[in-house]
Amino acid sequence: MAFTSLYFLIFAAVVVCVYYLIPSGFKWVWLLAASYAFYLLSSPKTFLFVLLTTAVTFLGGLYIGKCNREHRDYLEQHKAELSREDKKTLKAQSQKRKRRMVVLILALDFGILAVLKYFRYYLQTMGLFDTGTLLIPLGISFYTFQSAAYIFDLYRNKTEPDRNIGKFAMFTAFFPQIVQGPISRYDQLAAQLYEGHRFEWRNLTHGAELILWGFFKKLVIADRAAVLVNEVFGNHTDYTGGAVFMALLFYMIQIYADFSGGIDIARGLAQCMGINMTHNFIRPYFAHDLSEFWNRWHVSLSHWCRDYIFYPVAMSKFFGRMGKDLRNVLGDRVGKLFPVIIAQFCTFLTIGLWHGAAFKYIAYGLYNGIVIVLGLLLEPVFSRILEALHINRESVTWKGFRMVRTFFVVLVGRVFPKAVSFTAAINMFFSMFRLNKGVPFSETMMSFGLTQIDYLILIVCCAVWLLISIYEEKTARKEGGAGEEAFRSMLDKKPLPLRWGLLLLMLAAVLVLGIYGPGYDVSAFIYRGF
Repeated sequence: MAFTSLYFLIFAAVVVCVYYLIPSGFKWVWLLAASYAFYLLSSPKTFLFVLLTTAVTFLGGLYIGKCNREHRDYLEQHKAELSREDKKTLKAQSQKRKRRMVVLILALDFGILAVLKYFRYYLQTMGLFDTGTLLIPLGISFYTFQSAAYIFDLYRNKTEPDRNIGKFAMFTAFFPQIVQGPISRYDQLAAQLYEGHRFEWRNLTHGAELILWGFFKKLVIADRAAVLVNEVFGNHTDYTGGAVFMALLFYMIQIYADFSGGIDIARGLAQCMGINMTHNFIRPYFAHDLSEFWNRWHVSLSHWCRDYIFYPVAMSKFFGRMGKDLRNVLGDRVGKLFPVIIAQFCTFLTIGLWHGAAFKYIAYGLYNGIVIVLGLLLEPVFSRILEALHINRESVTWKGFRMVRTFFVVLVGRVFPKAVSFTAAINMFFSMFRLNKGVPFSETMMSFGLTQIDYLILIVCCAVWLLISIYEEKTARKEGGAGEEAFRSMLDKKPLPLRWGLLLLMLAAVLVLGIYGPGYDVSAFIYRGF
């Protein structure tokens, strides 16, 4: 059941209406039933995998919670007679017990993910087995990473285990987020799902506005840009020069509008029921460097990798000792940065593999890791150059240059995940610098499947999106926070006729300008299969 289908809109409307009609104590039961119904309607043949991950994570979480509780109780009962060394020994024993369970749970959960999403790819590549009939569970990466975060937090004693398997099942499979995220944390989302929210007009209107905005980005912008992108990437040997660059530029628009549009629909639906899911995009194309970009793009995945991969690796004693040993060989700066460098590569290798098993995805992760690591290593050189040129780092011009530079760094990297293969990605990159002689670029633009009206619609709609983003960015810098509510809060203060006029205009744009018709797959969100 695709987010952009009429069936989903009817389903969502029924879920929200019934949610507010039933008693508070049963609202979570209704959400669980709705989530499982959504999954069965969308991906019935893979439903058992969701149940398996839920059961394994829940039972393992109970065991880890028991270890935490026994350790706390023993310390409390014997605190007067235990020495410092005794406490360290007891902690080490408890950690060892928990580690065994964590390894077992992660092996089972990520093992399912590896077999269904990655191992099948290598079997197909080597021609050893036809895996064409083996389906990938809907949202498997999202609910697996979310379950893993729950286990990690229990291991670190940051949260208490859920003792109601029904409620935990609802947290794992909450239907607005299971299609393409965000990857929510237990301590941020679970309590909101379990408690019954009362009806509030503001939640309903703001949620509906966010859903409409998501439809606008997906159907009017992303799917229109996809026409050009699919033509060039699907026939990449036929295009060079400006055509390839144009396709990459449009892909930057498409993937942002598509992914963030789907997240807006998911978050908007949750907000209609008073549930606030985490932000997943914070105007990433305003970033000044690649590190900031990844703190703004797919925030839930970036923060997952930061908390459970980057920090543990960067702060590990093993890599710390290696860094000290390397200072005599590579210098103090490189030796000091060594744990951070390793952590960066581990993080971005994970991000690359999260996108898929093909080498082009690994190359995408390595590309981002290399750029960030080079920035760290060459930071003193860049600082001396800026001082020599007397460049004011706080000037608007310099900040604007950094935004444009970061945008193009991201643009180049996008060729890896979108191209049909790693070889095709490399060929497309170098083909940008070859001219397509004899064919005027204006004529080439008309061969992509878009009309002049389509280009005009994209320009106008992206301009509207940019203006709203600028307003939200300014508000965030002034007031703090993500700034996403800024535009909707501003609309609340406007006269009713103006507010309704803008919303009706947006609705008309979706209905009239949205990409529909024969051959169009309304389920084709880019990240739906992740």
